[in-house]
Amino acid sequence: MAQSKRKIVRIAPKTDGKTTLSAAQKQFNSLTKKIDRQKKLLIEWKETIPLYHQIVEQEYDPAVEILNNQKFEWAKLLDQSYDKPLFKKTDKLKIKHFICEACEQLIPELNNDELKALFNKYSGEDYDTINQETEAAVGELMRSIAEGMFNVDLGDDVDVSSPEKLHAHLQEKLQAQAEAQLKEQLDAPVKQRKKTKKQLEKEARQREEEALASKSVQEVYRKLVATLHPDREPDEQERVRKTELMQRVNTAYGKKDLLQLLELQLEIEQIDPAHLSQMADSRLKHFNKILKEQLSELDQEVHQIAEIFKLQLNLPFYALLTPRQLIASLKHDLKSVKTDIDAIRKELETFQDPAALKAWLKSYKIPKKSDLDDFDDFFFDGMMPFGYR
Repeated sequence: MAQSKRKIVRIAPKTDGKTTLSAAQKQFNSLTKKIDRQKKLLIEWKETIPLYHQIVEQEYDPAVEILNNQKFEWAKLLDQSYDKPLFKKTDKLKIKHFICEACEQLIPELNNDELKALFNKYSGEDYDTINQETEAAVGELMRSIAEGMFNVDLGDDVDVSSPEKLHAHLQEKLQAQAEAQLKEQLDAPVKQRKKTKKQLEKEARQREEEALASKSVQEVYRKLVATLHPDREPDEQERVRKTELMQRVNTAYGKKDLLQLLELQLEIEQIDPAHLSQMADSRLKHFNKILKEQLSELDQEVHQIAEIFKLQLNLPFYALLTPRQLIASLKHDLKSVKTDIDAIRKELETFQDPAALKAWLKSYKIPKKSDLDDFDDFFFDGMMPFGYR
């Protein structure tokens, strides 16, 4: 059965133009508005994530695979050209540079022995040896940073061959350290300062407010159950309707979703907007406490989802990322990959002619090591070695 049109929970000022909303009423409206906005954003994220993964799996990843294979063909073309008499010493240095750069980038992606052989041939070094030494150096650096940051001794036998293994070992050490500290605190003699009368009164008020806030939600829930419980409903069609509504009530109550419970009260006309405006500020304050907690939980859930994707996209923690921006960024990257594929295909066709390759190499200058980070931006008369990404 189709659900009724959603009711908006708001407290409207009286139409006489003289009575304004109280501070508690204004806060109630502000909180319900923010919760409603965050709920919509959370739904948008949950609908966007499957779409994002679908585009990645069906379009982006296959395109990247094509791009990497085209780059591989470029490296092989350069290898075939290296020993041709047309290419002199300066040309050969540039060819070696491109082959090594291409292989270093592609080996982690393709894990191809032919690529490793090409790298070894033109670099004069063994890729696996270099890779092991680099991983070991990076691992030791990460270990040193982790020990200094968390003030923990990871030991000499820790496996630092990957960030995942180091992280797992660090978590174990921190857990053990926390348990040891807790045991030490429990075993130590308790020397607790006696709380002042003011502190005790404050804690008592907080406990009372929490109890009253929880009771307020229970009261709303009980009223809904009393009206909607389907067991005593003789009409079959109405019993089905009430059963569906009770499922929504139970779900909302299980999540302490006060706003949803109030919306259900409005939907079944158990209360009306006038009822909310007449509610005492003392009760509204209890409602506001629950709504603050609900908003905080929603904010955290949305934040955690966005943070995962910001890490994947190498965005700073303070950057704003919405579901629409995520999809737009993915489609932009997909377009860039397809553009690179078209460019490399044209280059492979053009550079089958050794004279064209030699002319392009002549215009190219090997960048200094400090400039290598900008390698993506090299374009020469519309030609590029390929879009290193």
